[in-house]
Amino acid sequence: MLHTASAPRVMPVDLYRDHNRYLLTADLPGVDPGSVDVEVDGQLLTIRAQLTRGSAEGAKWLAQERPYGTYLRQFSIGEGVDTAGISASYDNGVLSIIIPLSEKAKPRKIAVESGAESHNEQPSLTS
Repeated sequence: MLHTASAPRVMPVDLYRDHNRYLLTADLPGVDPGSVDVEVDGQLLTIRAQLTRGSAEGAKWLAQERPYGTYLRQFSIGEGVDTAGISASYDNGVLSIIIPLSEKAKPRKIAVESGAESHNEQPSLTS
């Protein structure tokens, strides 16, 4: 069986928003946690991982169906996140990344003033 070099594999991911953060989970079964690299550069989040195939000395392969090689995935994370607060963990073949929203991007309640509270200031609707 011949094996040729190929482009990096794309790991399957789930991404959702939960309250004041995004949660990203990526399937990386069999990957050594030490080979997983999560990096943020500006608004680009990059995930890299390496899955190596073990081989017995002098073994003759009869089948090679399990994937191996480099995994790579990149995400544009926008400006509304706190890149300094991003955290990641790896457990049972699943990489989990928490991406918190920045304070200014979090939903907030706007007080609505009425009557005397508005200080008789009317917003101008003309340019």
